[in-house]
Amino acid sequence: MSEKYLAGIDIGTTGAKVAIFDINGNMVSSGYREYSCIYPKPGWVDQDLKIMYKAATEASSACIEKARIKTSEIAAISVSAQRSCTIFVDKAGDELIPMISWQDGRTTAEVTQIKETFGAEKYYLITGLPLGPAWILPKILWIRKNYPEIWKNTAKVVQLHDYFLKKLGCEDFTVDIPDTAFYGLWDTDRLEWSGKLLENFNLNEGLFSRPSESGSIAGKLSKSAAKDFGFAQGTPLCTGAGDQNSAVVGAGVINEGDLSIAIGTGGIAITYLDKPFRDPNMMNMITNHAITGKWQMEGLQNGAAGVFRWFRDEIALFDDADAGNNDKKDKIYKMLDKMIADTPSGSKGLLMLPYFAGSAAPRWNSDARGTIIGLTFAHDKACLARCFMEGITLEMKDIINSIKNSGIKVKSARLIGGAAKSDIWNRIQCDMYNMNVSTLKVSDAAILGAAILAGVGSGLFGSIREGVNSMVAADKNYIPGKDSQLYQKLYDIYVRAYASLAEGRVFNMVSELQSTY
Repeated sequence: MSEKYLAGIDIGTTGAKVAIFDINGNMVSSGYREYSCIYPKPGWVDQDLKIMYKAATEASSACIEKARIKTSEIAAISVSAQRSCTIFVDKAGDELIPMISWQDGRTTAEVTQIKETFGAEKYYLITGLPLGPAWILPKILWIRKNYPEIWKNTAKVVQLHDYFLKKLGCEDFTVDIPDTAFYGLWDTDRLEWSGKLLENFNLNEGLFSRPSESGSIAGKLSKSAAKDFGFAQGTPLCTGAGDQNSAVVGAGVINEGDLSIAIGTGGIAITYLDKPFRDPNMMNMITNHAITGKWQMEGLQNGAAGVFRWFRDEIALFDDADAGNNDKKDKIYKMLDKMIADTPSGSKGLLMLPYFAGSAAPRWNSDARGTIIGLTFAHDKACLARCFMEGITLEMKDIINSIKNSGIKVKSARLIGGAAKSDIWNRIQCDMYNMNVSTLKVSDAAILGAAILAGVGSGLFGSIREGVNSMVAADKNYIPGKDSQLYQKLYDIYVRAYASLAEGRVFNMVSELQSTY
């Protein structure tokens, strides 16, 4: 009997990755292609699905070329995709407008509408979501109000995972249960659509993708998709999960006390829950775990490594003639790591608030904006690089503190996402959180999680837990050092800085000014 392999497709915010694994969690090969977001106005974030699809096919071709295995040996394929992305499609299943990103903040008025007509606390108790512009419901209300012709022609409102599964060959739009929460109309305790919310906002569940358990069979790879991606026609397609729910699987967060910290384009801290729970402070999300009937608490960070990428492109490469060269950009990260490692902790007293896409957990302020405090002539590019890395990590510390303050006990953390590839960033995280942390042999936990879910759907694993035990392994451990005390002082300044700018309405006034452009 020939060896069996599993494939994962991860459609992220800034790039698409395809990887093939053996059933022991060893990555056989991978391919990656980068793309960008579209920013039509301040606070607006769109993406072009055709560009994303093309990038995914190119990543897949590169992955398969390097794998040197028979595609017939791939037992199944599953998808991980950025969550809470809003796609309005017509009767033919074609998108009517560019995809609205989860980072988009144009729906402040609609969030207020939901608060006034339904109530923020009541909304949180049903959905597990603190009110904010990231969810799909506010975007539906925005389109319905501002673009009635688009709304009239809308047959379905689907998410990115669902869109890609259908493009791969599924007959209908299928949403994984964990992703269903991000419609903002799902009862996460009962695992069903909320009749109260649907009625209140005059919506019907038929408008949305069909919910399905993560790791279940969803269809087979079509002839056209096989040609585009290079996999064998008829390969089983399995329902995956939103990127962070998939990453929790790929990080092995399947027991109480487990915490994963992902710093990718966005950031998120997630802990496993055996039972339904609500944050008494209503700061953190409660969503469905990929293991059906289990839950997770999530603290969301809108701008994480995406903010560092902005620094890379706009400042670190400002005077570089090869700024458009992807190989050059990758080398820049290594150069930045060296600069940061050689710069004193605390960036010589420089502080950056990373609210480039507003603030999500725990402050939920869509008007918050990126801010640098403390600049002097003594600071250089290296200080700026370090303060960006530290500022992103300070916001994550804020999120972790809010999880602990809700009454959830956390033992240790696993670092995942692109930032986990940087040893200096891992060290900063360990000291900043004052907590033991570890990395994983496969740091791209989302795509590993997708492969595990493919293994469950194909029958290679009897359960998600069995798949995790077979494919997930820890790598390097970090223990807090002397910088923890310094970072606590920096965090105290961070909290005060936010409070001053928020309570003094500086964020609001800047946001109002930006809305005029």
